[in-house]
Amino acid sequence: MAAKTISEKVISLKSNQDVRQGKVVVCEVDGVIGTDASTPMALDYFDAMGGQAVYKSQNVFFALDHYAPAPSQKVTGLHRRMREFATQHNIRVWEIGQGIGHQLIVESGHVVPGTLVVGADSHTVTCGALNSFATGIGSSDLAAVLISGKIWLRVPESIKVTLSGQLAPGVFPKDIALALALELGADGANYQAIEFDGPALPTLMLEDRLVLSNFVVEMGAKNGIFPADERTFEYLGRTYNSFAADPGATYVREIVMDLDKLQPQIAMPSRVDNVSNIGTAAGTPVGMVYLGTCTGGRVRDFHQALDVLKAGGGPAPGVQLVVTPASTRVMQELTSDGSLGEFLRMGAVVVTPGCGSCCGTCGAIPGDGINVISTANRNFKGRMGNGNAAIYLASPASCAAAAVSGHIIDPREIGAADTAAPESVMEEKR
Repeated sequence: MAAKTISEKVISLKSNQDVRQGKVVVCEVDGVIGTDASTPMALDYFDAMGGQAVYKSQNVFFALDHYAPAPSQKVTGLHRRMREFATQHNIRVWEIGQGIGHQLIVESGHVVPGTLVVGADSHTVTCGALNSFATGIGSSDLAAVLISGKIWLRVPESIKVTLSGQLAPGVFPKDIALALALELGADGANYQAIEFDGPALPTLMLEDRLVLSNFVVEMGAKNGIFPADERTFEYLGRTYNSFAADPGATYVREIVMDLDKLQPQIAMPSRVDNVSNIGTAAGTPVGMVYLGTCTGGRVRDFHQALDVLKAGGGPAPGVQLVVTPASTRVMQELTSDGSLGEFLRMGAVVVTPGCGSCCGTCGAIPGDGINVISTANRNFKGRMGNGNAAIYLASPASCAAAAVSGHIIDPREIGAADTAAPESVMEEKR
């Protein structure tokens, strides 16, 4: 039997076929997420397709996360429609304030190694951190999955990203993600799987891996997937049968990233792959700092930011600091350990758990001419609700450093030890 990648193994299991990259198959789905940005249209398709019942409704979750709280009467009506459909078909609804759907499905324990998870939100790829094949789908596909419990997929080719070394103080998983976006480009992994591997994996907590798997869609990837290890099982609370690539598996590209050489990175307006070392943008004034979203809204992310904020004495005058936890559980943990109180004492605006300002549908919206630095995943023009604002993307620590200084600055200048930075972070295996 020929060697397989992780994605080929999971799709083989879910399609009950021996598959390789390029093959089109129909797969049984283990987890389904619909959000308030996608489900109302999916329900229109459900009706048009003659849908009568939801297949295995215990595997389906609706999240009211993009418009939380509802910003208009129209959205309130869409939320009501979702709730009514969910009640009729015995679907679990994650209500306004509970958080982001793909964060909540991870927290719920529904995502485990070897599962296939789909969601009508591109950042469903986040779930790949748990050795699951997870991908975003459209509203019509969501309707079909609600009816059948199945989806068709073309088995993606895989890119292998080998991580070696260890992150230095002041350098974080978001910096890995941004450096990879620079290497691959915004469309360099179109409909391909990004498979993470290498000796550095044990140094990355599960929350760190969620950052990386979340970000792969910004390079066009179909999914981002990690092998399962002790970090995975520690997070899940038990061991599972897991999936690893076979020696000799076929990859369309192999990239090696030496984390020892990585410096803090920043994506400058208005492309996610417009990335360079953060020193390139040093001195750029900042008016809004956004901590949150499905990329940077977990406890570990907020602790990284808070360490820098405390070291620097809090935000500079005139800087609006916005905090949006990814879920209620995150907010509760931040409350219990005193972190949320620290943010409030620093004058932060704490927003309802959910997507918040990231997509510009609710939460704090930046003003005209404002430079925003954000832990989010997208910075195209108009992303946060105002096309006249400019968005920079960076790690929680780098965002916090900008809040302290009032301008973009290397976070190691405020709260972390400096490190030497050799020239090349990556090399491509030929």
